[in-house]
Amino acid sequence: WMMAQASQGDISVGLYSWAHNLLPVVSSKSCNPQSRDLILQLVEKILSNPKARTILVNGAVRKGERLIPPLSFEILVRLTFPASSARVKATERFEAIYPLLKEVSLAGAPGSKAMKQVTQQIFTSALKAAGEGNPVLAKEAAAIAIWALTQNVDCCKHWENLYNDNLGASVTVLKKLIDEWKQRPVKLTPADTLTLSRTMKSLRLKNEEGLAEGGNGANHSLYKDADKCCKVISGKLSSCGGCIKGIAITAALAAAGAAVLSANPEAITELKTLVESWDFNKFTESVMAAFKN
Repeated sequence: WMMAQASQGDISVGLYSWAHNLLPVVSSKSCNPQSRDLILQLVEKILSNPKARTILVNGAVRKGERLIPPLSFEILVRLTFPASSARVKATERFEAIYPLLKEVSLAGAPGSKAMKQVTQQIFTSALKAAGEGNPVLAKEAAAIAIWALTQNVDCCKHWENLYNDNLGASVTVLKKLIDEWKQRPVKLTPADTLTLSRTMKSLRLKNEEGLAEGGNGANHSLYKDADKCCKVISGKLSSCGGCIKGIAITAALAAAGAAVLSANPEAITELKTLVESWDFNKFTESVMAAFKN
């Protein structure tokens, strides 16, 4: 009752209380259908507010605390994507509210220290869920894991550490990444592309080691599947690298023109050397220097 009253005055307070206190109750085995219904009614009322999306997404972090923390988001994902045999009447209601609650759960300032911690927590739980043998959950969990990787490249190194203990889940994520690439190019900055390329090389080394050790048939098959996926992704990333080089050439030509106009022969000589070395960072520095001269 108190939470319902608080929700009427401030839906952010209401959702915070619901996610921290009531959502965990729904996931417990002792929660009966009546309690589940009341708990869902409260969040459905909160989300029915015409301005709910704007208010909740923009205010996803309140005084340093998230309205829906990673642990609560994990519970939400599992309740929304249960195994087919575990579906209940409430599952459809969770499916209806999930898109907006997911948006709130993943909202935040990209690159901030707090958001990096959140994405790493979300990546860890998503990777685990992707390997639990529930195809519906695995598909959503893999998509979330990929989101975390693109938001925070530090998750790549974290993935390397978790890889061998989550081999099946990693294969699911790798296959999902390839599928997404087929539909549309995955947007990565040059630095992110380099980081993910290094991760693919690291994972391929782990695959080689796993295959060399032999082991049981299931793991051997997973390492083979994983290596095929890593090879495909590495190829995609190499293509991205080619685009980056193309941009570098354009930047170099622009800088060369600026150097000519400024009668700076030393800049032209340096740019020629840089074109041959393909050092993108130095290209950028030279472009800026040439235009300043």
